[in-house]
Amino acid sequence: MSAGAITGAGPIPATPGGGGFAAMKTEDFLRVLLSELSNQDPFAPQDSTALLQQLSSLRNIESQLSLQEQLQNLVIHNQIAFAGGMIGKQVEGLSESNDNVQGIVTSVRVQEGSAILELDTGQALPIDRVTLIAEG
Repeated sequence: MSAGAITGAGPIPATPGGGGFAAMKTEDFLRVLLSELSNQDPFAPQDSTALLQQLSSLRNIESQLSLQEQLQNLVIHNQIAFAGGMIGKQVEGLSESNDNVQGIVTSVRVQEGSAILELDTGQALPIDRVTLIAEG
């Protein structure tokens, strides 16, 4: 296997906030790969199939992490759209400290990947903790 065949591969975007393979870019993997190739015994070369399988596995993991991130973004956008339809409605639910809160939804904000309803009472209610929705 020639090094030129591998270096033609395009970079894989790293997934933010991930560790391990998520933080490894294709360039990093290629450095490790070339280091392995240059340090191997020329009379007992490594199996190139194993190296290609490693590269394929890395690409599959990166692809899965990217898909997971896209799905999380879709969930957040869905929550925002649903929560936006609740503006002006009377809601009731449990706050993050498990206190019963109620009020009319005045706005929506996103905090740590979740939609939060701002109520006219000054309280906040996570969208996933709403127990009652009524016309305002």
